[in-house]
Amino acid sequence: MEHTMMTESTGSHGFTGAKLLVYAAAILVVAEFIGSFTFSVGPGKVVLLPMIWALLMGGALGLFSGRRKSDLRLDIRTQLLAAAVLQPALLLFVSKLGLMVGSALPKLAASGWALAFQELGHFVGTILLGLPLALLLGIKREAIGATFSVGREPSLAIIGEKYGMDSAEGRGVLAEYLTGTVFGAVFIAIFAGFVASLHIFHPLALAMGSGVGSGSMMAAASGAIAAQQTPEMAKDVMTFAAASNLITTTVGTYFTLFISLPMALFGYRVLEPLIGRTTRASSASNAAVDSRPKLGDVQTEAPVLGFTGKLAAWVLTAVLSLVCDWITHGTPLLQGLPGMCFMVLAAVLGDLFATATGRKIPAVCWVSIVAMFMTSPLCPWAAQIAALSAKNDFLGVTTPMLTFAGLSVAKDIPAFRRLGWRIVLVSFVANAGTFLGAALVAQIFHV
Repeated sequence: MEHTMMTESTGSHGFTGAKLLVYAAAILVVAEFIGSFTFSVGPGKVVLLPMIWALLMGGALGLFSGRRKSDLRLDIRTQLLAAAVLQPALLLFVSKLGLMVGSALPKLAASGWALAFQELGHFVGTILLGLPLALLLGIKREAIGATFSVGREPSLAIIGEKYGMDSAEGRGVLAEYLTGTVFGAVFIAIFAGFVASLHIFHPLALAMGSGVGSGSMMAAASGAIAAQQTPEMAKDVMTFAAASNLITTTVGTYFTLFISLPMALFGYRVLEPLIGRTTRASSASNAAVDSRPKLGDVQTEAPVLGFTGKLAAWVLTAVLSLVCDWITHGTPLLQGLPGMCFMVLAAVLGDLFATATGRKIPAVCWVSIVAMFMTSPLCPWAAQIAALSAKNDFLGVTTPMLTFAGLSVAKDIPAFRRLGWRIVLVSFVANAGTFLGAALVAQIFHV
């Protein structure tokens, strides 16, 4: 009996994995053949890249297939598997950026204070734009949680420990988290591309603004900016975005805890008596416990894959990336394979280092370090590795990653709907604020 159950479970997991592979491959191929689409909005323009089509198609598939009873639908189990695959896919993307950063370390060092101080803009920008708007819309203490950061996993942990996730602040940070999870990459790509088209900021300042601490949002924003630059500047954009994101990921947690959260609390105390309003959003703060979203309503972390599962995810993402390069640039699969192997190697080694150190330092940092070493002056084979990895386009790795992100988001929509449009709008403005704030600081120090 037990053997039969195990066989059925194994068969079920195999079918789910095969279904995810088919959906991801089909969406990716369609997105790549659609290509880029540009349209004007006032003085600027919006650029929609294949990665955005992939993200949107994945989410739409999850929403529409939820109404069907067929075994072929994108059910919750498949969405959770997509979320699990997304984490290794993100590490492969980080590996690609690390290979680019290693050979550009002199340029990063030359940027000096711009790269160092842009971190201040990331967190101050969310408060300066998001908090006043939240208060004007009648949102109370939820505004603190929604505007003190971009609301990734470390922010959930900070608010959860300090206030509890059932608090008003907890509901606010959850709103920001859900907005970023469901719509963050789409929004920031459109917004960053539009700002880039205005030619107000230097491309490298915008690149630093893209490093918001979320891999998918950074990829979307920097990809939209890079698409409007020359090939050489596009490479620099991705390099500076990766370095900025690494700083935000490592230092940002402490910055959020000791600087931006106290600033948000101070801003709330000062501004709420002056511009705070009482609206339906205010009474929504005191809604019944059963009707409000909680942390358990959303998958805040993907299910953890074992090493074999992660290796399979890296191989799958690598193959899909090679297909992207072949469709978009005509790069033969065998020509792009060596560079892709170095990406996978850096991801594997980085993850092993993270495991060996008890994951006290996140895997994303280890992967970045390993990949940067491979193309840095310290590595005797740096020139050869850099030349091989240059045959792989960074957007080719981005599209598969966002494909898995799109296939995983439909499970979060029910909780997202219950949060209301006001706090969602505030989350969008906070995301715009963190991008503009960092870009402005980088512009001041870079130019």
